[in-house]
Amino acid sequence: METQLRLTRRCFLQATGLAMVGAGLAHAGSAGKPEPLKIGIRAASMRMAGTPDVFKVAATIPGIRGVELQMMAGKPNLRDEATVRRYKKEADRWGLKVPALAGIWEAGVTIRSPRAAESVIASIRAAERLDAHVILAAFFRKDAPDMSDESSYGPIVTMLRKMAQPAADAGVVIGLENSLGPADNRKLVDLVGHPAVAVYYDLHNMDFYGHGKEAIPGIKLLGKDRICMVHVKNGKMLIAEPGPIDWPAAFRSFREIGYAGWYVYETAHDSTEACLQATKKNNEFLRRQIQL
Repeated sequence: METQLRLTRRCFLQATGLAMVGAGLAHAGSAGKPEPLKIGIRAASMRMAGTPDVFKVAATIPGIRGVELQMMAGKPNLRDEATVRRYKKEADRWGLKVPALAGIWEAGVTIRSPRAAESVIASIRAAERLDAHVILAAFFRKDAPDMSDESSYGPIVTMLRKMAQPAADAGVVIGLENSLGPADNRKLVDLVGHPAVAVYYDLHNMDFYGHGKEAIPGIKLLGKDRICMVHVKNGKMLIAEPGPIDWPAAFRSFREIGYAGWYVYETAHDSTEACLQATKKNNEFLRRQIQL
């Protein structure tokens, strides 16, 4: 059963991955060069959430290929179709992708809410129009289930199972980011049992929520078929600076499991200009680590 699940998940993620990078692979093949690294950055990290101008600014950072958007940011936000079209037009204009949509819950809604599915469906629709292949479903602390108690995790599993096929039909993966440890995340994803539900892996969060020792081993525990995307951050420090996560060791583990997806910065900055300068330096570090 587990082997079949891994194979199914692998096929789905490979299919959605091809949709994301097909054009880039064709260009790389004709030029005899490897595909550029899939490095993105959150609009919120750029302090530009809620404005399509974020693509124009992100395009000035060498090495950045995409911007992760916040679903509910801006007035109107990405529940508005005209706004979605405007964002897509700007992304295409500046040659950037939208790897993921975050901030999907409307005010007052969590993954435990009766209206959680509405937020997921609205985000899937926006993601499909933006050619984004992951929606980030976040749930921390009291909103995260107790994975030893079926009455706690059961309703979340049921909701995710119902949302998995609509997501798959749109070429979208529901990426779970939460305060659970790697083993509980693996259990949750496997209980859902659909390749359109995976983990949006954030090692810094693992440490913040008390799972620091498990953060890097968790990469292999989950494996590439359960990890749909990765957040990279080190607070306000550069990724290369000493912090709670040994990033060279983390990138080594990602290479070892064959992960080839997006790395998205969720870094903290005091200004857009500070973000731009730090991201240029972070990109140099990532290239050295990932392409070893």
